[in-house]
Amino acid sequence: MLLPAPVSSRTAGAAFRLDADTAVTAPPQLADEARWLQAALRPATGLPLPVRSDVDAEAGVSDNTVALSLRDGLGPEAYELTVGPAGVTIAGGDPAGVFYGCQTLRQLLPPDVFRRAPVPGAVWTVPGGTVRDAPRFRWRGAMLDVARHFMPKHDVLRFLDLLAMHRLNTFHLHLTDDQGWRLEIARYPRLTEVGSWRRESQRGAARDAPGDGRPHGGFYTRADIHEIVGYARQLHITVVPEIDLPGHSQAAIAAYPELGVTGEPLEVRTRWGVNRHLLNAEDSTVAFFRHVLDEVMELFPGPYVGIGGDECPKDEWRDDPRTQELIRRRGLAGEKGLQAWFLRQLSDHLTARGCRPFGWDEILEGDVPAGTVVASWRGMTGAVTAARRGHDVVSCPDDQVYLDYRQSELPDEPIPFAVPLTLENAYAFDPVPAGLTPPEAARILGGQANIWTEHMDSPRTVDYFAFPRLCAVAEALWSAGPRDVAAFRDRLRTHLLRLDALGVEYRRESGPLPWQTRPGVAGRPATRTQWAAHIDGLVADIRS
Repeated sequence: MLLPAPVSSRTAGAAFRLDADTAVTAPPQLADEARWLQAALRPATGLPLPVRSDVDAEAGVSDNTVALSLRDGLGPEAYELTVGPAGVTIAGGDPAGVFYGCQTLRQLLPPDVFRRAPVPGAVWTVPGGTVRDAPRFRWRGAMLDVARHFMPKHDVLRFLDLLAMHRLNTFHLHLTDDQGWRLEIARYPRLTEVGSWRRESQRGAARDAPGDGRPHGGFYTRADIHEIVGYARQLHITVVPEIDLPGHSQAAIAAYPELGVTGEPLEVRTRWGVNRHLLNAEDSTVAFFRHVLDEVMELFPGPYVGIGGDECPKDEWRDDPRTQELIRRRGLAGEKGLQAWFLRQLSDHLTARGCRPFGWDEILEGDVPAGTVVASWRGMTGAVTAARRGHDVVSCPDDQVYLDYRQSELPDEPIPFAVPLTLENAYAFDPVPAGLTPPEAARILGGQANIWTEHMDSPRTVDYFAFPRLCAVAEALWSAGPRDVAAFRDRLRTHLLRLDALGVEYRRESGPLPWQTRPGVAGRPATRTQWAAHIDGLVADIRS
């Protein structure tokens, strides 16, 4: 459990008080975790908390310490934290486990420990006892869409801190879409020179919504990405980049019109929703994106690279004589076969370089290369189908973990879209769908919450939509066993004090505060019955 460990996994004991003589001890392989803990606790406590090696501890400096260590027998990311009158010990199965134990230690201190300046008169006491904890899933993630509305680097780093605080270990970064290209690619500078900004944005979710008349843009330099990835690594977070192909690519086509089906100039898209414009399937376009992915793999050295595959209407391909000629020449089964061919060329390129492709569940409409990870977003149909076909799965069903969906039926929810997705809905999330055999269930790597930002034009708005629902998703991904939403809400009340100390502008249980509303900006809500019928129609072609 995250907020923090429940009574069932804790034993009571004497408390420990941090003071001016408290030190942090750690072996060399845990130096980074020790320095992180020191940096996390120093600002609010004002205590020096010097970091000492194990050699110092063996020399007799053992009392009044926070001692970090690795221990055989604890699994990956697991830890045991023990608090007694002499100090604190945190043992982990690996450095990540030690790091999560450090996060729990910080949560066991008063909430003001999350502030960034000394707190006058505070007493920094940790309740005594033992916490033993381990995650249920190895993929515990959040996706942030920075293409629709750009998130400045400073705020991405802050978001990573919030993920780590909730023991989320995967950051899926949606970098490209019709409305913006956010990643510097040295070989193709026009992707950011042209594709990183649009002249205005749609204001609201209604199909006839007006534009706001305000240019929007931004992108991450290569140096920015090195910093983001390096910072995430310190927090034991893997960054999964996504270049969305072959649909959702109008920003790239605006920069390089020869990538489009017609070759005609297009602007970076200013409207939300599914777009009919997509990439052509020429060998030259495949080569273009192989070069792009080479730079992506250089910048993001993790094991996964997202290639999209979602929401790709085939009208342009169907109506284009040149595309139809390519389909015949390659012996493909129509436009869906062409999309599968296109994505396979790029998947094989990633696989040959040691990366695993990661795509949305629409890729199940065609042949999916071995090793591909499938993100099941249109409910759980994709999770069932992919697992039964032998593919690894990340579950992210829209009606449970799409945090851009409205949070209640209240009329003042800002730009209300789709179905209500409450805190209780998020807390009930289980990435493993019913009906799978044990070997099929083992294909579920975990899950993630998705934060699409069409209607989130600032980090403050992301805070409102993400929290506290992301807290609930994080606990659902970490913890096994039955869910007690009443107990979760009790613990959440204390946790919200931590978010207050950090300045997170979360949604209150009573609803949005006045400045969190968007009066006069239309949404597009739906009932659960309407939405279920809509999703059911979308997944008809991928049912197992």
